[in-house]
Amino acid sequence: MKKRKQKKISNKTKLFMIILLVPIAVTTFTLSAIIWTSIQHPELIKKSASTLLEYQDRHTATTIPEEYISIYKDAAEKYNIPWTLLAAHHRIETRFSTMDPLLSPAGAEGHMQFMPCTFVGWSYPGCSGLGKGDIPEKDKTDPAIIKQHGGYGVDANGDGIADPYDIEDAIFSAANYLSKSGAADGDIEKAIFHYNHSDKYVEDVLWFFNEFESQRLANE
Repeated sequence: MKKRKQKKISNKTKLFMIILLVPIAVTTFTLSAIIWTSIQHPELIKKSASTLLEYQDRHTATTIPEEYISIYKDAAEKYNIPWTLLAAHHRIETRFSTMDPLLSPAGAEGHMQFMPCTFVGWSYPGCSGLGKGDIPEKDKTDPAIIKQHGGYGVDANGDGIADPYDIEDAIFSAANYLSKSGAADGDIEKAIFHYNHSDKYVEDVLWFFNEFESQRLANE
């Protein structure tokens, strides 16, 4: 029998195979490094994922819904604060009222996420801790009770109740709170921190505040 001649692999074929194998090797190495890192340092993977989600979130819902702008402006004028600050808080708190329900696990209520004791007043009997309290609904929305206990709830539309689930009442109440927390004096960061005692919260609200300010200036 005649021996079959072995086909020689050409240099071009060898080069082509190397080109194919290199990215596979790199990908394999990268995946191995990621797996090793996730095992040895899982907090780094979580941090990277968190950073990516934060980046994505900051670049969505950056357009202020037209129907809220006049309310922001009216409330801002009354309490002498920037209306774009209210828009920024509204975006962070409930993504412009698209959160469903408008009630947080901690008990914050309405469009602008007020804790009941902050809305009604911390001198109301039973108000302590985070401020969820045990406040009957009739007292929670009563302007006279709110005034008595030094709360920030506002009856903006004049219907006789101050309701955190009413968009006008909620935004005017937030303007009232931010104004008295320093925003009316120009101390924006202090006011934001009073609203939610978190450096991360301050950073997020400031990002949207600056974004909305830029949009406002561009449209003027």
